[in-house]
Formats: sequence, C-alpha cells, structure tokens
Amino acid sequence: MSEPRVFLLPDLGEGLTEAELVSWHVAVGDEISVDQPIAEVETAKSAVEVPSPYAGIVAELHGKPGETLDVGKPLISVTPFGSAPVGAADDAAPAPSPAQPVVEPAETELAEPKPASTEAEAYREEEKAGSGNVLIGYGTPGGHGQARRTRAPKTAVALAEPAEPKPAEDDLTLLRTRVPGKLGAVISPLVRRMAREHGVDLGEISGSGDSGLIMRRDVEAALRTAAPEVEPAAAPKAKPVEAPERPVETVETQGRDARTGLGVAARTPVRGVRKAVATNMVRSRSEIPEATVWVDVDATALMELREGLKASGAEVPGLLAFIARFVTAGLKKYPELNTRIETAEDGSQEIVSFDGINLGFAAQTDRGLVVPSVRGAEKLSARELDAEIRRLTQVARDGKASPAELGSGTFTLNNYGVFGVDGSAAIINHPEVGILGVGRIIDKPWVVNGELAVRKVTELTLTFDHRVCDGGTAGGFLRFVADAIENPTSLLADI
Repeated sequence: MSEPRVFLLPDLGEGLTEAELVSWHVAVGDEISVDQPIAEVETAKSAVEVPSPYAGIVAELHGKPGETLDVGKPLISVTPFGSAPVGAADDAAPAPSPAQPVVEPAETELAEPKPASTEAEAYREEEKAGSGNVLIGYGTPGGHGQARRTRAPKTAVALAEPAEPKPAEDDLTLLRTRVPGKLGAVISPLVRRMAREHGVDLGEISGSGDSGLIMRRDVEAALRTAAPEVEPAAAPKAKPVEAPERPVETVETQGRDARTGLGVAARTPVRGVRKAVATNMVRSRSEIPEATVWVDVDATALMELREGLKASGAEVPGLLAFIARFVTAGLKKYPELNTRIETAEDGSQEIVSFDGINLGFAAQTDRGLVVPSVRGAEKLSARELDAEIRRLTQVARDGKASPAELGSGTFTLNNYGVFGVDGSAAIINHPEVGILGVGRIIDKPWVVNGELAVRKVTELTLTFDHRVCDGGTAGGFLRFVADAIENPTSLLADI
C-alpha cells in the first residue's frame, strides 16, 4: 500500500510563521483533487483557503479548528488513488517501505522532482510557471529560490544516513533557511526570529535535531548558558528577598490582578490582525524618525463639483477616490515620498524608488485595521480608483484579501474623518515613508475675497520619514494636494 503524503502548512506570504485553522472543507475518507480547497486558515493578513497539492483520499487531518499551526508543520495526509485499502495489506506481498508516512513535496531538495501522478506533476508545472491556481507564497517563481538549490551528492548521502526518517525535510526546504557555514543546520523562521531577538549567534549552536537541525530548545539552552555572564553581580542583591514573596508579586489570586487589586474580567490573546498591527506600529515608531505637517483646506469647490455631477445623473466617485487622484498626482511631482528605506547587513542604507504607485488606504474591518492597496494607482482615473477602493474594501472586510493586496503599498491614504475626528498624527505604515490623513469635512468660518463666509473645511495631515526628505518636500506635497482639493477641475479632466 502506498504511504500517505503529508502536506505541510506553507508560508502563506510575507514570511508569516503561523496561521489559525478556521475550518476544514474536507473530512477523513473524502476523495480530493489537486488544487481543491481543503481548509480555511487565518493569518495576520487575511483569511486564506489552502488548496491541496495532491489528489487522493484524506487519511488524516492534523489540527482542529481554533488551533494555531506553525508554518512547516503537517496540515493533511493524503493517500494516493489506486493504493490498496488498509484491510488488503495482509494479502499483499510485504513491501520494504517504511512504516511512517512519507512526505512528498512539490520539489525535493536532494534530487529532481519525482512525479507520483499526472495531476500532481501538473501542479508542479504550474508552480514553476507561476500559475494563478498556486497558493500565494508557496508556488510562485522566485518566492523560494533558495529552497530550490541542489545539494552536492556527498551532502545528500550524509543527510540520508540517519536511521530515522525525516518526514518533513523535503517540504521544509521551501520554508526554512540555512545557517552560513553549517550544511546540515536548517532552521525554521520561528527559531531564527527567536535567536535574532535575543542576540543568539546561530553559527555557534550545535543543533540537537536530525542532521544538525537547530531546534527551539537549542536556542533556549544557549540563552540559559549565557545568562550567568550577564547577571552574576546582581545575584547577591537577590538573596535578601525572601522566596515566598516572589510569587505574590506576579501570580494572580482568585482571578484578581496583583498590581491593581481589581478582578480580571477577560484575557484576549493578541494574535491575527491585531498582532500584526501591533508589531508593525512598534517597528514603525522605533525605526522611523517621523515628522508631521498639516493644513486646513477649503473643500467647498470639491463638494460643489460632486453635487453638480450628481445633478447631471453621472456616476459620482466617492470623496476618497477624488483625493486619491490628487495624491497620486502629488507623488509623481514629489517622488521622494513614494520610496522605501532598505538597510543592509553592514548597516548601510539605500532609498529605493519605484516605477509606479501602489496606493494603500486604511480600512476598518471586524478583524481590525488593514491596509489594502490599489496597484498602479497612478494610471487610474477617479472613477477607476473609486471602483477599486470599493472592491478592496469589501474583500478586506470579508477577510479574503490576499497577502499581495495587503502588503504591497508604497504610500498610504487614511480617511479618519469617517470616525468624526478632525486630525491625527498617524503612524507610518512600515516600511513606507509617508501617510496622508484626511479629517472630517465640516462648516467653518473662512475668509473668501476679503469677506467672512461659511465654507466646507477639512484638515490634511502628512506624517513622513525625515530620512528620505526634508520639510520643504513634505510641505510642497501637502500644499499640492490641498490646492487640488480647492481647485479640483485642474486635475480632474478624466474624472
């Protein structure tokens, strides 16, 4: 009987290291085909349906709805079609195959791909060609270029020697990176991140896993070993503290918070979108030397333009689409704000400019704040921008936005006026270098031609990365957008 193939949870894009299993679309015993959706998982970016790379009969589901699964861990086991039933194994001739399931990835690291079926081979060919049917972050060309490197034959023999099979090794070559100078030391993104955050040199660690695989426990052991070098001087000071008092300071008693003395009403894990937002905002504030400029704008002419279009029966874009049109024109004139800062390993930095504008916009959803982006926004009219903004907003609220739609922006537009506020010193959406906020439009006294009048006024706020430009550039861009709002017909010949 053919052994089940184990499909490992792939990287769903942007280097995400975990996903929450929302629901299964199949059950044990079901027949499935290549590319058939088998499960829905929720990442820090969006909800994603995971397709199967194998055709066959579902042998095992590795996880229950609500569980958080690490990238690279088994997701589903599939028995290929044509395999003998379990009950028929007694009558069949004994086979020298191993007792444990064999993982067959889309492409092995040690040799050429071994097609197991026509459908599976077609799936692999789609991966190489960049087919749209392939899971984002799993089968696109260039996304895992390092994982497709072929080891030298000698190394392959050395890795094949251990008696115990390594069921996850081949698929994990798509998901893991290698420690320089250590051929066998392969490390998962979670362990690599843990080592980086605690300053552990992976090149100095001997992995306890198969073929030198560095495990989480190896990094933890390195941290414990290094701890005495940092804290010996503090040890004598800790002796006078009585042991029974330590737990009292940190341990809750009968559901009460030790610091405030108040009862704990609930504990909500920080995960999914909220975790991603928190991480990104902390990184933005810690890395980017931001500055903020703002200006009040008379939006009366823009409001009157929209009312005129409505009266004529024409299709009228939303206000955000009009402002998005002005922003893309402004970024063409001041391209410094449509860039990104990249830092090399040696600490040197580069400003990366782009041939195009992917305009992100903040969208509030039930899952939290997300920033989908309109790709190639500089090529679109106000009506086209309006249609794409509406589409992406709905996709984001449904939790179906792809990682590419949520992570490819080059500049962000944030309409916080919908919340009834006038202004905000927004946090830049890292790794971008600027974000423009638009406040509510309200009636205010305004001087027009030397006379006091009531006008429709809004506030624009620009937060920018001071590393890429100075106040002159930021102020010039902000004034450009403000002037376009006050005189909209100058830029809206195409609407």
